[in-house]
Amino acid sequence: MSRIGRAPIHLEKGVEVTVGADNVVTVKGPKGELHQPIDRDITVEVKDGVIELKRPTDQIRHRALHGLSRALVQNMVTGVTKGFSVTLELVGVGFKATNEGNLLDLGLGYSHNILVVIPKELQVTTTTVKGKNPKVTLTGADKQLLGQVAAKIRSLRKPEPYKGKGVKFEDEVLRKKAGKSAGK
Repeated sequence: MSRIGRAPIHLEKGVEVTVGADNVVTVKGPKGELHQPIDRDITVEVKDGVIELKRPTDQIRHRALHGLSRALVQNMVTGVTKGFSVTLELVGVGFKATNEGNLLDLGLGYSHNILVVIPKELQVTTTTVKGKNPKVTLTGADKQLLGQVAAKIRSLRKPEPYKGKGVKFEDEVLRKKAGKSAGK
C-alpha cells in the first residue's frame, strides 16, 4: 500500500496556501499562482507551514484519491517555488526551431513550417548550436500544462524507430530497430 498521501507537505517561505469553496486549493508563490480542485471527500488542512491531506475511510477510491491529491498539491508547491522545465531535441537533417515570444516555429521536414502557440503561463526558448541538434526548452510553474504542451510538440513528429529522426525528449532513450537484412 502506498503511503504517499500520508506524507506532509512542508511549505517554504513566501508560499501561501488557501483552501476555498468547493475544496479548491490555491497556492501562491514567487513564480506564480496555481489552482487545483480536490475531491470533496479529501480534507486539506494547512497548519504552521505544513499541509496535510486526510481521507475519510480506507475504501479503494479514497486511498487512490488520497495519494493523487497529495501529489497534485506537492507539484503545485514545487512549481511556484522552483518551477519545472522540459527540453525537447529535434533530431534530423534540416530540422530547425525558432521562437518569437510564445510563438514557436518548427521546421520538421514537412512542406511547410509548423507554428505552435505556447500558452502564456509557459516560457519557451530555442537554442541552435552548429554541429548539434536544435533544442526547445519549455519552463513554467504548472507541471500538468507543461507536460501536455511538450507531448503535443513531440506528437508533431514522433521519433521513428529505424533512424531515430523526429522530436524527442532530451533524456529519452530510443530503441532502434534493425533494418531489412540483405538478400539470402
